[in-house]
Amino acid sequence: MEQVHVRSSLCRMLRLSRFAAYGMAALMPVLGFAQQATQTTLSAETHDMNGRTRATLSVAVLGEDGQPATGPVVIKDGARQLAGAALDAQGKAQISVDLLAGGHSLRAVFAGDTAHQASASAVSEVTAQASSTPDFQVSVNPASISLTQGQSGTVTASVMPLNANALTASMFVTLSCSGFPDQSSCTFTPENVEILPNATAAIPSKMVITTAAGTGSVEMVRPRIRPGDRPVNWAVLLPGALGFAGLAFSVRRRRWMQRLSLIALVGLVTMLGATACSPRYDYYHHGPTHNLPTPAGSYTLTVTAQSSNGITATTHSTPFALTVNTLK
Repeated sequence: MEQVHVRSSLCRMLRLSRFAAYGMAALMPVLGFAQQATQTTLSAETHDMNGRTRATLSVAVLGEDGQPATGPVVIKDGARQLAGAALDAQGKAQISVDLLAGGHSLRAVFAGDTAHQASASAVSEVTAQASSTPDFQVSVNPASISLTQGQSGTVTASVMPLNANALTASMFVTLSCSGFPDQSSCTFTPENVEILPNATAAIPSKMVITTAAGTGSVEMVRPRIRPGDRPVNWAVLLPGALGFAGLAFSVRRRRWMQRLSLIALVGLVTMLGATACSPRYDYYHHGPTHNLPTPAGSYTLTVTAQSSNGITATTHSTPFALTVNTLK
């Protein structure tokens, strides 16, 4: 009886502690324990890259307690998203983007997380020089996406023609992606886009990002062994024993004994392929292998666009932020 009372008291204490936790969670915003404010800063440097302008952007996001924030940050040019990246352990990110000719108003936007509020940096005004060489720019919209393990998401990768009026023939651009975590991938539709002479409009491509939820461990299925059965597979041991015995016996015997031993060895190999050493046997008796999920976290991916005229290759890339959340 005393043990029953002790157990009942423990259960009541656990229930009360659970209710207290729920109450504290509800009172956190009232008591001032809500998400803390953040400060996002942006510094920009421009460089001439063979007739085009590339901006190197340094972003930092800190909480009001001075500790770095985590998660994705997006670079915007006015209302247009240019690129995205994941903050590192110091709450910083460095992003390089190619800019169209003219003026640009760049700012970094932090979306916030469970512990930090969203914030945006001050606007940095930069100017990109004009060029007469046919070229293009690649961008992704949205520049940041959040998925749960096992989900797929779609964003739009756009190729913007530059000085296409100087083209004498079509320019073909191939899209690819890199930097993905394990158990994830991306595909483009279409993967190759065509820039026609005098084209001015952006050419879109659908980019599908796929993550994996993983599978639970599969219970191993073993064949039943009856009481009278031997755990040794005589169909494997018998040809093997005959083969090795034949080899030893035929060292100083006739040639037909050597042939017999070779036949026995062939039988051994055949039996091994049809039993436990066969992948088909292993699948049917042990089940499929365990599939791992995409690791949760924030990642900086790279979308690359490349064109070649047969002599020189033109490559542009833009970073992209992917957040993978744990499947609950």
